[in-house]
Amino acid sequence: MILKSNGESVATHVEFACSIFKQALGLMFRKNIPDDYALVFVMKKSQNVSLHMLFVSFPIEVIFLDGDKRVVKLDRLKSWTGFSSSDAKVKYVIETSTGTLEKADLHVGDMLSFKNEC
Repeated sequence: MILKSNGESVATHVEFACSIFKQALGLMFRKNIPDDYALVFVMKKSQNVSLHMLFVSFPIEVIFLDGDKRVVKLDRLKSWTGFSSSDAKVKYVIETSTGTLEKADLHVGDMLSFKNEC
């Protein structure tokens, strides 16, 4: 489960991409994801990260977090052609379904909490 610092839920169904293979695969080739889903990429060290939407047939929203799990950037990506970069060193990247950012009222600077399962 991913929570905001005030205890509100961001996602209840959470999957972790710990290996380089899982991170490279991401959400590619899936038909969709549930509304309460999040795929958390855990980097071995904080680094600049770029994402692409090649072979992802649905739009997503992305949350970039630093090592303290503070939101440093939010983005929305279109299916197939979307691209985003963290613009700063991040430790975690969370891919979620569209509508999550608004539903959870997320903003840059918010703190998130979750158990790192990598």
